[in-house]
Amino acid sequence: MEPTENKEDIKLTQYSRGAGCGCKIAPQVLEEILHSQFSFPENKLLVGNSSNDDAAVYDLENGNALISTTDFFMPIVDDAFDFGRVAAANAISDIYAMGGKPILAIALLGWPVEKLPASLAKKVMEGARNICAEAGIVLAGGHSIDSAEPFFGLAVNGIVSTKDLKKNSSAKEGDLLFLTKPIGVGILSTAQKKNVLRDEHSKVLTVQLTTLNSIGEALGKIQGVSAMTDVTGFGLAGHLIEMAEGSGLSAEINYSDLNIIEGAKEYLAQRIVPDATYRNWNGYSKKIAFEKDVNVTEAFSILPDPQTNGGLLVAVDPSSVNEVIDAFIQFGLKKFSNPIGKFVARNEKIIQVRK
Repeated sequence: MEPTENKEDIKLTQYSRGAGCGCKIAPQVLEEILHSQFSFPENKLLVGNSSNDDAAVYDLENGNALISTTDFFMPIVDDAFDFGRVAAANAISDIYAMGGKPILAIALLGWPVEKLPASLAKKVMEGARNICAEAGIVLAGGHSIDSAEPFFGLAVNGIVSTKDLKKNSSAKEGDLLFLTKPIGVGILSTAQKKNVLRDEHSKVLTVQLTTLNSIGEALGKIQGVSAMTDVTGFGLAGHLIEMAEGSGLSAEINYSDLNIIEGAKEYLAQRIVPDATYRNWNGYSKKIAFEKDVNVTEAFSILPDPQTNGGLLVAVDPSSVNEVIDAFIQFGLKKFSNPIGKFVARNEKIIQVRK
């Protein structure tokens, strides 16, 4: 029998422990899980188990490569249609982060059928179809289970020219860093779960979470873009550490140049911080140093804040900055066209946070 609770009164975030990419397993725990004594043949695998990249990439041997990824999580917004949109945009982002073009998606749905009506699950699927249509792909099938908590996501395939493939481990010393979205989403989503998020900030949150990172395909075609990733559950600091360590470098970021999402500092002042922020910080804090003029108290909560469908973190050779800025302007991202930092030679700390 389908639940009789009025679906208009149901807030999906109240039916899950985590929210969005904040559901991710802590970095140090994930490292333990993924460590394996087995080796795998990777003769056609351009990106695979040997790195912490956004997707697997398989060489089709015709000048193109197949990108394959999956991502799913528990609700980060209350509305079912928006939850589908957010989860779909987040999963598709991994294709864009590799410089690719998404071509096909299938759905992954877990639904507590004794607690939540099937009509809400249908809305989740419709939201996903809406975003897939915006990305120019079809939601072609999928799989569902009866689960204790609701979760949803996609498995997505994409295509990329092998010469345009972007990894998160190929940055070069002197590359400038750009980020295509503000950070602080985890703080807003936690405020929503606590029922204190104001309406104007709820709209800001939804827009951020459902905006496709489609500029990634265009950035993939720019030779001077050395490396790229999307900022998700490990926060800006975590994903920058992955880029820097994978590239054998360190990074400097200018804290005052970061775009922080509207409302985040207001809720931070109320001590509203996701649990995942602390897990992230405990996992990599020893790799970060701060200059004395940085507002460290605030930065502790902003840099590890888990993002869902966060922006693309882009490493750019100085000679290609103007080309990249032109792409930003074309995609309506002019406000993000100032670099937030740069890659430098490897030193004791992986990230140096400057004022």
